[in-house]
Amino acid sequence: MNILKFGGTSVGSVASISTLLEVVAQETARGERPVVVLSAMSGVTNLLLAAAEAAAAGRPVTTMLMELENRHFGVVKSLLDAARQNPVLTRLKLLFNELEDLLLGIASLRELTSQTLDRVLSYGERCATFLVSSLAAVRFPEALCVEATELIRTDAHHGQARVETELTEQLIRGFVQEHPGRLLFVTGFIARSLQGRITTLGRGGSDYTAAILGAALGAREIQIWTDVNGMMTADPRMVNKAFSLSELSYTEAMELSYFGAKVIYPPTMIPAFMRRIPIVIKNTFDLSFAGTTIRHDCQPSALPIKGISSINDISVINVEGSGMVGKAGFSGRLFSLLAREQINVILITQASSEHSITFAVAPHDAVRAQELIGQEFELELQARKLELPGIEEDLAVLAIVGENMKQTPGIAGKLFQALGRNGVNVRAIAQGSSEYNISVIIGRADLAKALNAVHDAFFVALTKTLHVFALGTGNIGRTLLAQLHAHQDFLREQNGVQVRVVGLSNSRRMVVDAGGLPLDGWEAALENGHSEPADLARFVAHMKQLNLPNCVLLDNTAAPEPAAYYAEALRHSISVVTCNKIANSGPYQQYRELRDAARQHGADFYYETNVGAGLPIIRTLRDLRTSGDRVERIEAILSGTISFIFNNFRGAASFHDIVREAQQRGYTEPDPRDDLNGRDFMRKMLILARDAGHPLEPDDVVIEPMLPAACLQAPTAAAFYEQLRAHEGYFNELKDRAAAAGKVLRYIGQLADGQARISLQMVDEQHPFYQLSGADNVVSFTTERYKERPLVVKGPGAGAEVTAAGVFADLVNVGTR
Repeated sequence: MNILKFGGTSVGSVASISTLLEVVAQETARGERPVVVLSAMSGVTNLLLAAAEAAAAGRPVTTMLMELENRHFGVVKSLLDAARQNPVLTRLKLLFNELEDLLLGIASLRELTSQTLDRVLSYGERCATFLVSSLAAVRFPEALCVEATELIRTDAHHGQARVETELTEQLIRGFVQEHPGRLLFVTGFIARSLQGRITTLGRGGSDYTAAILGAALGAREIQIWTDVNGMMTADPRMVNKAFSLSELSYTEAMELSYFGAKVIYPPTMIPAFMRRIPIVIKNTFDLSFAGTTIRHDCQPSALPIKGISSINDISVINVEGSGMVGKAGFSGRLFSLLAREQINVILITQASSEHSITFAVAPHDAVRAQELIGQEFELELQARKLELPGIEEDLAVLAIVGENMKQTPGIAGKLFQALGRNGVNVRAIAQGSSEYNISVIIGRADLAKALNAVHDAFFVALTKTLHVFALGTGNIGRTLLAQLHAHQDFLREQNGVQVRVVGLSNSRRMVVDAGGLPLDGWEAALENGHSEPADLARFVAHMKQLNLPNCVLLDNTAAPEPAAYYAEALRHSISVVTCNKIANSGPYQQYRELRDAARQHGADFYYETNVGAGLPIIRTLRDLRTSGDRVERIEAILSGTISFIFNNFRGAASFHDIVREAQQRGYTEPDPRDDLNGRDFMRKMLILARDAGHPLEPDDVVIEPMLPAACLQAPTAAAFYEQLRAHEGYFNELKDRAAAAGKVLRYIGQLADGQARISLQMVDEQHPFYQLSGADNVVSFTTERYKERPLVVKGPGAGAEVTAAGVFADLVNVGTR
């Protein structure tokens, strides 16, 4: 059988309960007879806790009780026929009456013990389980509501009781044998002590209940149904790039859960681990998600770590003094004291000099821990052998976890490099000899930045050493090679980077030399006896065969053929740097494949010059998203040709003459319509849209023509110019209308609400695109942070020098970002 545990959000509404029942129906349709474990409705446990505390303080609880009743009664009335409602509502009313009497007793005594609190909190699971089992009985007559107090025995440690495993398993197996064929709906979280009192298993204890049942019954798997897509590489609320993991080991899952991942309650893994029962975390709100499986026999992973976990708010206590040095038993006294007083220690680190111990606790425990230490070590404090413990607040823990970390050099180095490069100060470090976890304490204000930086370092897997295979020796390729030659000493001395071009190809010849080609004599190298006729497939085969570290495929062409080899290169951990737009502006599947290949195989894919030549547009967009900002709108002029035309189309100038001048200056293709039809502009807007997170296809970008149809449809370039002259009145009317309104004409691409459009617009002097000159490109980013005043990037968007400079920057950034 399977154990199905549904969390609070899964029983928190009419819709989620309906989904829950459908999941159970799918199990039974396969001939399964699952055991269903249920939490209280979402928010109910907190409400019960608040009611108990209010009663103990003498405050009224009537409103809270009414809210509890209304939530449960509302579900009954929505999902049950009127004829079936009365028995369910009556039983729920009796439970709420019991709860009210209990709260009145607390109010009378003005006292709330842990034993009484456990009894109050039990009503959340008891009401939810009875409610859901009653709804299930309509479809499954064999449904039976079971209170776990009849099955699970614990000690009398109220609030987080310890299970009496042997007796509990006997009771569970005996109960199931006595009720063959029944579909059991069991309360999570609660149990009963050997003294007969209701106990609880700790917050999140419903997961534990499921694991206990699964272990006792030898379940095939334990399914934890929650409201997220399983265990993720990091907290998705802080790291936009976080993604779901398909599987983890028990050790990895326990480490991640202990250090802040709230998807699963850490003790859950223990019974499952002992019996090697897989735990599958599924999403009630996304049934298509396959789930994250926690098992003992995980397949080898290519990822260096499995995830990054965090605890968002901790306090650190520093205990130091000469009286600790060589003092046997000091640590025992300290941590026995904290354990005895139920203060959980999250992380411990001790200096090798034994002069200090640093440990982290929850903020609400910090002052009490400080007071207890002062009492326990009063004599040492008076003798000045120990300093009064100091408390540091507003801190957080970040932990990287994964079995691949064991005996893998460089993991710690990559972690601290990522943190240091982003200005994150590490206050304390802890790593066990098992090497499954490296934990650091940092400032809480830096947590989001640190998570994003570390996630990029490990999951966008950057490289540093550069062996380059370059395609293209035209204007951009030739200029780039000259720039690399001119700056090679600077790169080596200032950046610690050496760029070695080991392969070079143009459309005629190619040459490969593992020792490196001379940057000041590459033309001769392409023509000497070591070169061979150009063959892109053979060139790529040479690149793979050499298997050099930190390899980069550099595409300086505009041809379609190289793009077909990008994914292959990335799958061989070869980074790709390109100014060629074809790969990124084709089908979205290809775009996605390249990014997935880069991530999965530890390579980089850089293409800054796809949009705006050397302008830092792609990098700016990526950095905005990496830092957690949300892009709301992008406006852009991304055609140097069109920008030049409209920057000069004013006064007495004719549109025909401006286009002719643009062609004479070399701004346009031989047929100017190749620029003016907006297709190249569309490709750039498409790339920006995709990088902003929108899965658009080329046809999704709406292009509103800037030219009359007759101009675009002219049979030749000469005929095109004749049509421009024939439509001079049309263009002058646009110019005059704009001038009369104090505006100028601009051909602008816009991305908003996931929709991309390019159109001719009139903008006034308040618009950031009003003041442009020459062939400038400009992009305006409106984001959550840059809402009132958008972030604008402006400058030359064409030319071999600036484009080559952009490729240069991408190349030297491989392995450094």
